Amino acid sequence: MRPARRGAEKLALKDDRRRRRKPRAVLLPDTNPRRFVVTRRPRLSKLTDHPELDFADYERRLASLQGVLQLTQQAYLGSSERALIVLEGWDTAGKGGVVRRLGWALDPRSFKVHPISAPDQHERAEHYLQRFWRHLPQNGQIVVFDRSWYGRVLVERVEGLATEAEWRRAYREINEFERVLTDSGVRLVKLFLHITSKEQARRFRDRLINPLKRWKLSYEDFHNRTRRADYVVAIEDMLEETSTKFAPWYLIPANDKLFGRIAAFRILAEQLGRGVSLRPRPINPQLFKEAKRILDLSAADIRRAAKEADRKIRSKHGTGVDRPV
Repeated sequence: MRPARRGAEKLALKDDRRRRRKPRAVLLPDTNPRRFVVTRRPRLSKLTDHPELDFADYERRLASLQGVLQLTQQAYLGSSERALIVLEGWDTAGKGGVVRRLGWALDPRSFKVHPISAPDQHERAEHYLQRFWRHLPQNGQIVVFDRSWYGRVLVERVEGLATEAEWRRAYREINEFERVLTDSGVRLVKLFLHITSKEQARRFRDRLINPLKRWKLSYEDFHNRTRRADYVVAIEDMLEETSTKFAPWYLIPANDKLFGRIAAFRILAEQLGRGVSLRPRPINPQLFKEAKRILDLSAADIRRAAKEADRKIRSKHGTGVDRPV
């Protein structure tokens, strides 16, 4: 057999394996946000359904959802609307990937990300919730906490950094804190990304081998993995005790990164856009008047161009632009 033919056959075999590796998934039922709401104590060991998304479907849906979130952010500007997104999950579960893709879509002037690490010496002398008050969203802002006050009932509990009385009391304190936020008008969305132990081990190996991802690994990642059984109990307790009607948890199976991201984005688009008109605002009359003078355009020219732009937006993002999500 000639080398060129052998090479072509190897390439065809590789392509065939790639096509068979990820079957095309049924999307709409799998990413419905209501599917992920925690209403009772979850059993993480029983969470075995980890759907997969086709990459082309993922890209199409991601672009559409990013567009909806852009419109939502613009609707918040100049209003009292504000949102707080709490991201929790296992190490390597994909929290960073969700944050990056939010950052690609949203204007950084009113979109803020706060990666939460261990409290410093000054913060340890304060009530553990105090440091989070400084970073709550202002009017018009969307804020992400990459990890959060839930460290009190997770890492501080498991590692013995909080007494049993402290972490048990924290469930009530956190629920009361979140009630204050939601009562004051903050849209609070809490996401937990779950991956299996086997998938986490695979991602650890990938990070260790890949020089572009190696910086993400730390000693703490491997130490936390040795305590996984303790973390499972702590996570299940946390989800049971703090998933409330006013601030429910969304538990997302994220073994497939593409599915996890789309599920997260659908939840955010629904919760951040609920009751908000996504139709672009009309041109300010004073701005309209000045534009006619400076740009030497007639009122008809401006209205015609604005109408065409509005039509393109509605065509791209669907009927949700005309009415609340």
